[in-house]
Amino acid sequence: MENLTILGIAGSLRKASFNRAALRAAQQLAPEGVAVEIFELDGIPPFNQDDDANPPQRVTEFKARIKAADAILFVTPEYNYSIPGVLKNAIDWASRPYGDSAWEGKPVAVMGASGGPQGTSRAQYHLRQCFVFLDMHPVNKPEVMIGDATHKFDAEGNLTDEKAREMIGRLLKSLAAWTRKLQ
Repeated sequence: MENLTILGIAGSLRKASFNRAALRAAQQLAPEGVAVEIFELDGIPPFNQDDDANPPQRVTEFKARIKAADAILFVTPEYNYSIPGVLKNAIDWASRPYGDSAWEGKPVAVMGASGGPQGTSRAQYHLRQCFVFLDMHPVNKPEVMIGDATHKFDAEGNLTDEKAREMIGRLLKSLAAWTRKLQ
């Protein structure tokens, strides 16, 4: 079976973010034959369509990493019932210029963690709406929404909740199987 590379993208810039910690947990929980690489969104400037023909270097690097990956894993917080601006900004950059989207045809999964009880459900559903126009192919189940995150990670940012760890493992197995099926 061919090895797969999943590019993990956390929708938070905060160093102690639960979502960045959940993405690190995903690296540890990846099934055999699957590597989860992380791309940090730091340094991606605000989207400006005037720069479509000559994007910033960080955007060029981001698009290259997306295109090289077999699949994408978004790990999003929920801000004001939706996805964070930094994540939407990065998605917009990688979809441009029109006709040169790095997202097109990519298998994708989404998960998230929040201090609230719903665990980023609304943000995940908004992100799934973006997948339609981006022509991405999402894994629909399992849904991984880590609520009450303040009690599920230790002081060093390690995911300690066994049920959440199990769900992330299942999501990664589903994404790997989906990716292989689409290849």
